[in-house]
Amino acid sequence: MNFNSRLFDSIRIGPSEAEEAVETDAPRCDHEGCRRAGEFRAPQGRGREGRFFLFCLDHVKAYNATYNYFAGMDDAALQAYQKQEEIGHRPTWKLGVNSRAARMAQRGRVAGGQGGPEVGDAFNIFGARNAQHAAQPEPRVGVVARKALETLGLDENAERAAIKARYKELVKRFHPDANGGDRSREGTLQEILKAYQTLKTTGMV
Repeated sequence: MNFNSRLFDSIRIGPSEAEEAVETDAPRCDHEGCRRAGEFRAPQGRGREGRFFLFCLDHVKAYNATYNYFAGMDDAALQAYQKQEEIGHRPTWKLGVNSRAARMAQRGRVAGGQGGPEVGDAFNIFGARNAQHAAQPEPRVGVVARKALETLGLDENAERAAIKARYKELVKRFHPDANGGDRSREGTLQEILKAYQTLKTTGMV
């Protein structure tokens, strides 16, 4: 073979799949033994929010098919999560704990046509407004509760037992465990959890 031939110079041999995976700048797939690039993020799970595994396409599909954020949670833990979900998992305070807020509420308080310490009502404007509202029948449920009932597919005349039964039915229907690990309905499930928690806070369940 003539190594000085110009035909020999034009021959190029591509790298094998294993060599290509090693030489790429992308991080490796986190699946044990896989040498392909980890181009797709997958959440690490509850308690490790904001942290992700890096998988290749095949392994991220396999991971997502079995992923369950609520795995290992009993009924009490699931209810506690629902309660925290309503406030976005942020700390809250009871009314009056914040002294500055309490003072501001006291200054702006007007009831029965008589002003508070710093708010006068010489022309009984607020009293007339209160009387006007009192003459109108109060709706059975508020706007927030009505929207929560609509999310569950119920009207404002739904009773406590019907609300609970409908909630259990929808959770079973949209939970990933009941859909072969399919997480495409997870957003709907979260809306149902929030709606039920709203109804609990209003005392309807």
